Amino acid sequence: MSEDLLRSLAPQVLTALVRRYGDFDACEDAVQEALLAAAQQWPADGVPDHPKGWLITTASRRRIEQWRSETARQRREETVALAEPPDPEPVAAVDDTLTLLLLCCHPSLTRPSQVALTLRAVGGLTTAEIARAFLVPEATIGQRISRAKQKLRGTRFALPEAERPERLAAVLQVLYLIFTEGHTASSGGALNRVELTSEAIRLVRQLRAELPDDGEVTGLLALMLLTEARRPARVDASGALVPLASQDRSLWNASLIAEGVSLITGALSTAPVGPYQLQAAIAAVHDEAATAEETDWAEILTLYDLLRVVAPGPMVTLNRVVAFAQVHGPSAGLAELAGTASDPALAASHRVDAVRAHLLELSGDGAGARGAYLAAARRTLSLPEQAYLQSRAARLGPG
Repeated sequence: MSEDLLRSLAPQVLTALVRRYGDFDACEDAVQEALLAAAQQWPADGVPDHPKGWLITTASRRRIEQWRSETARQRREETVALAEPPDPEPVAAVDDTLTLLLLCCHPSLTRPSQVALTLRAVGGLTTAEIARAFLVPEATIGQRISRAKQKLRGTRFALPEAERPERLAAVLQVLYLIFTEGHTASSGGALNRVELTSEAIRLVRQLRAELPDDGEVTGLLALMLLTEARRPARVDASGALVPLASQDRSLWNASLIAEGVSLITGALSTAPVGPYQLQAAIAAVHDEAATAEETDWAEILTLYDLLRVVAPGPMVTLNRVVAFAQVHGPSAGLAELAGTASDPALAASHRVDAVRAHLLELSGDGAGARGAYLAAARRTLSLPEQAYLQSRAARLGPG
């Protein structure tokens, strides 16, 4: 039995239950029990002909059992027969994953809670992975998810068309963070989690099919495609990380690059400019350069200056430092990097040490670079990143 099948069906099953019964938290518990039952039964009995329907039926039974148990505890046996939730409706043939994304971005929740809840329910990320994506403590994310579920307890989800635009921004952020975690896993032995990048791309394609004229939806799709195009060259035959400047560009996916460039070119010429379009434009500059030396870093720096105004953030700040150093030299870049020290979101990030190490190496300070590489290696939980950073330190000689 494929774990990928259960992973892909879980959001659809959760959507069906929430639509029918409401109460996100209780429905999620019922779905988890159904998934556990499938994991135990399907290997022995075989995958049913209609696995989605099997899961919905099983989860619905669990939800009804929960309902009966809750009402019994509340001594309301006399009302159970009248109040018992209805049997599940016929299983829809459509994929409801995107609908669940929109439904989870409930207006009663704050944006951070919307994103955390949907990442957990739809993206399948752990609390720790979400925390690293947000650059905040794991306990903070756990509290956000818990509070979101409490706030939605008993709420029947609905999606009035008037609310779709205000929920869209949160949905885009969710998809972006899912893709980011898949592109560079924040922990573990693999650099990429292809199941996450593939799912994010699939969902944003589905979203663009519904909203073809939205520039930010198109920009996000372009950004994902242009980034995913480089994946085949990001590790060597041994699985070691290969930095962008050293990648074999003949391995890049030309069709994804062509599609991404076409999408972002069209969006920038027809829609108001937003942060995802600007990030896609930066990715396009990288992808269109035949060699690392031909990269137009001046254009990239200009785009980061715009992005810093439109959507400021710690990673934008750090990436801009890299572009600034490419244009003005490593010493100037180090001075810019020093100015980020007051940003608490960057204080614990290994990427600051990695950038500092790279700039120190370029400036000729081998000992300083070695120390910074090792500091970055100690801070990251990604084993491929650790190995790469340690190898860079080793090339600079013994401590």
